[in-house]
Amino acid sequence: MFPGPLGQSLAGQGLERALWRLETVDIRDFARDKHRTVDDTPFGGGAGMVMRPDVVDAAIASVMEDGVDGAGDARPLIYLSPRGEPLTQERVRGLAAGPGAVVLCGRYEGVDERLLQARRPLEVSLGDFVLSGGEPAALALIDACVRLLPGIMGKAESHQEDSFERGLLEYPHYTRPQEWRGRAVPEVLLSGHHERIRAWRQDQAEQVTRDRRPDLWDRYRQNRKTDG
Repeated sequence: MFPGPLGQSLAGQGLERALWRLETVDIRDFARDKHRTVDDTPFGGGAGMVMRPDVVDAAIASVMEDGVDGAGDARPLIYLSPRGEPLTQERVRGLAAGPGAVVLCGRYEGVDERLLQARRPLEVSLGDFVLSGGEPAALALIDACVRLLPGIMGKAESHQEDSFERGLLEYPHYTRPQEWRGRAVPEVLLSGHHERIRAWRQDQAEQVTRDRRPDLWDRYRQNRKTDG
């Protein structure tokens, strides 16, 4: 599954140029039986299987320095879970600026709670939905971080104007043809007047955020009051 889409486009080019590095670990390699079993039935009954703490812990220990809670390793241990904190662009920026991360992908009903208590990972969620495993979520998390690394994108402003970077959703974009199906590109974008274009984009970003994400809009307004 890895690198998957991370081996394509900008992330893939960065991987080839060694601007970032990806190491994958097969948890089955740390199983304790000939069948390479990594899970077992849950105590108390219930559907599904639970990943064994001893097997998962051995896999984590193989890539993280000494310290059960990661105290000996500067990289954070991240566990992708529906019950984790929502992933934000602010968190992504912090991870991209750091020394890297170890990402644990769960399967089945997840990981034995004792492993989480012992390792104390940062639990992160991509949204209020459930996937069949943590790998697709890990791909999204890694891609979000990689695109912010120096040298990955041609221009720094390419991501500085992204949705969430300034607390707002991104403004609309237009390209050729100038008119399509009776819909024309806004005149201001053809004016060449940079200040007017900047003001229009700011106004559009505020409008789309207010209409589509009232929660972000309220937070943006509050931050402006605090900063001002």
